[in-house]
Amino acid sequence: MTYEFEPGVNFARGLDAKDPLRGMRERFYVREGQIYMDGNSLGVCSKDAEAAILDVLEVWKTDGIDIWNVREGKYFLYPSILGARLARLINAEPEEVTVTNSTTINIHQAIATFYHPTKERYKILVDDLNFPTDRYAVDSQVMLKGYSPADAVKVVLSPDGRMIDEDAVIAAMTGDVALILLPSLLYRSAQLLDMERVTAEARRRGIIVGWDLCHSIGAVPHDFAKISPDFAVWCNYKYLSAGPGAAAGLYINKRHFDRQPGMAGWFGNVKETQFQLKHRYEHSNNADGWLTGSSPLLSMAALEGVLDIYEEAGMNQIREKSLGLTAYMMYLIDNRLANLGCTVGTPREDRLRGGHVALEHEEAYRICRALKADNVIPDFREPNVIRLAPVALYVTYEDVYRLIEIIERIITEKEYEKYSATRTLVV
Repeated sequence: MTYEFEPGVNFARGLDAKDPLRGMRERFYVREGQIYMDGNSLGVCSKDAEAAILDVLEVWKTDGIDIWNVREGKYFLYPSILGARLARLINAEPEEVTVTNSTTINIHQAIATFYHPTKERYKILVDDLNFPTDRYAVDSQVMLKGYSPADAVKVVLSPDGRMIDEDAVIAAMTGDVALILLPSLLYRSAQLLDMERVTAEARRRGIIVGWDLCHSIGAVPHDFAKISPDFAVWCNYKYLSAGPGAAAGLYINKRHFDRQPGMAGWFGNVKETQFQLKHRYEHSNNADGWLTGSSPLLSMAALEGVLDIYEEAGMNQIREKSLGLTAYMMYLIDNRLANLGCTVGTPREDRLRGGHVALEHEEAYRICRALKADNVIPDFREPNVIRLAPVALYVTYEDVYRLIEIIERIITEKEYEKYSATRTLVV
């Protein structure tokens, strides 16, 4: 899309006045005077999420153990009920998505299910820019099979430290590769990969392929009816604002429903016989077959609430505004910050960009600390990236304008020099 922006705060206010999603901000607990730009790490709490959590608490208070039976078994079936609603965000079949565990455990579950190495085909293909937990899980799984990660984990190197080269990934799909795990979106640069192309190339070669959607789900609509990967995992606490450590999402393509899960547990058993407590596992013939233990209802309830907001807003409108906000941010960076040593490390093309902007500066860490002292909430990623996520549901164009204005002042007046470059525990 071609964007035509103008300088000045009145232009930003004009864009906000025409924003069809402007009313959604009131549904979130956005603190007065704060500019929240970290929704790609932890989304803002919504009033809908709060109400859903309080509702589950009330059921627990009044019904105790019968919480599993009230409302036609809603909470017993919560993983599949929420999974069916999440499936709409990625255009998957309702029974292909469930809510369970954490992203990392779901990676372990998927690899344990799909990774069956042979003498000829035993490698797992990854990139060198993905979030580290994915690599930790991959290394752990190959070691459980008796392999060395140095031999069995095939790493595609980035040419520039910012982007994944899809051609290099495809070239690395050699006959010794059994499984591929890649991010849909890079957590530092916000590069959005062509999942359909990469998946098609992997399937053509008989390679299992899975995707980590952590940094795209809720900001980017995906079409899994077209992409059709073997599996996908994601967290629900970033753009989806389901709360710190919220239960994660797991997608299993329906063509694999007859597979046995790599890690079985009693909640993956067929619901009709689960409480017969047999010692012979009866695998549910849907994504719920990959559940393990009892569902953490309080952790899951916030997701139910925030999905109400997503369904009202619609992913297409969310994506359109997200692209507009990030394009506007990059325009302001180019025009106000480029001469101060700032660069944009995010792809400019809409089709290649996710929901945040990677602002690069040699003093990124200290600038980040100065921003937090100024009631702006970004985050920092090594070595020189300030991640700025203008989440469409609760960030305004005026927020973006004010953000750039504050960064300009911090750099010009060298306010960042007040802060140590020593890293804190959480950045």
